[in-house]
Amino acid sequence: MTSETRENAGTAGTAGTARTAGDAGAAGPAAASGGDERATPPTLLDLSTYLLSRTGKAARGRLAERLAGRGLRLWDMAVLAALADFGPHAQRDLVRRLGVDASDMAKVADHLASAGYVERIRDTADRRRVSVSITGAGRATLAELDAQARAVQDEVLAPLTPEERRTLHELLRRVHGGLPGAP
Repeated sequence: MTSETRENAGTAGTAGTARTAGDAGAAGPAAASGGDERATPPTLLDLSTYLLSRTGKAARGRLAERLAGRGLRLWDMAVLAALADFGPHAQRDLVRRLGVDASDMAKVADHLASAGYVERIRDTADRRRVSVSITGAGRATLAELDAQARAVQDEVLAPLTPEERRTLHELLRRVHGGLPGAP
């Protein structure tokens, strides 16, 4: 049995089907003993959360690679997107909105400011408060990064039809909305 056949067999089963370590099923002893070392265990293929994690990791890795070519990271894109979508923020509010550590946010803001993508201004009434806003160069860069992210998305979702992509997006938005702390 090929790894493709095994993967299809794993996804064709009903969700929640219990498997045991010794269950070779129709695959026979070769599959149970390891067969193709690259084949994903059918037990994992039956877990939507596993599939989401693996797909997300692959997509994130591809995008991170493209961003690294520009000297940027995923958090840089996230900060630019938040500022473009929601307007200027106090730096500590960006920490809460994006769920990033405060010291990491300071490094991201420093990096983006030194590249001219954001502007940081200290509050005259409270010197501890730093307001961050996106610059024109930051908006232009975000547009380019968004195009890169959409290209990665097209690569990852290539096996799906446009209708399937819309359905997947709608379902993922619903799942995301149900996560603790999601707006």
